[in-house]
Amino acid sequence: MGICMSCFKASSADVTPPSVEVTVKRQQMAEAAERRIQQQENRGIKDPGKVKRLQQRRDELDKELAAAGPQPEPNLRWQVQ
Repeated sequence: MGICMSCFKASSADVTPPSVEVTVKRQQMAEAAERRIQQQENRGIKDPGKVKRLQQRRDELDKELAAAGPQPEPNLRWQVQ
């Protein structure tokens, strides 16, 4: 039955490609992927804003420690015999 139906279809040269629909569909797929990534990052976190603030604070402290220079070595050392 599928063989007979293929005879009545228009040739591929007569059909124009729906380029606008393809670009819209690609854009929607990209947006959906971004939403999934965002949801995955926030999964299991009650307050994502708080987590971001803590990360920023930790980064700032790391930068301050790096700007202060290398840490001096302690005067006392453990010796194991």
